Amino acid sequence: MYKGSNTYNINSCETIEVFYNLRMDLDKLKYAAHITKIIGDVTRENQNSYKILQLYLNTLYTLSETNKNMDLVLSVFKLRLLCIMGFTPRINECVTCKNKEEQIYFSIRDNGFKCEACSRVDKSCISMHDGTKNAIKYIVMAPSKKLFSFNLKDESLQELNLIVKLYFDEKMEKEYKLY
Repeated sequence: MYKGSNTYNINSCETIEVFYNLRMDLDKLKYAAHITKIIGDVTRENQNSYKILQLYLNTLYTLSETNKNMDLVLSVFKLRLLCIMGFTPRINECVTCKNKEEQIYFSIRDNGFKCEACSRVDKSCISMHDGTKNAIKYIVMAPSKKLFSFNLKDESLQELNLIVKLYFDEKMEKEYKLY
């Protein structure tokens, strides 16, 4: 690749991974296209986006080569992308009173976990089970290569999907719909 007067030009290239299975399953293709749309919205030309590229490729690989729940993959992708972009939720203590015990709510407005007492005055709080809380902690802190190495029960998965969708749409200031 070399820079011309106004654009970059590719002299030659070699494909490393084509994610062939995405083309064979319309649902997987739909999720991959949705993720690609998000990537297009959050990246700019000539921007160093190594971590975003790494997340993008790991997500496409997981969609293509595994049978993981696609809603889980999408939620993990969105939350980790927000972390890379500087919107990491505060997960170690209540964001209001700093209580390290019993954080069982997620505050969209205040970007993190809240205890029951503090959640009463925040209408953006969503109740969550321990499985959901642990999943959020894992997504925020896990090494990138192990990011998709967990599963959730249906109840926790629904909570995670709701929390991540609302948090993502709030921070991106745009609603992303999966068509």
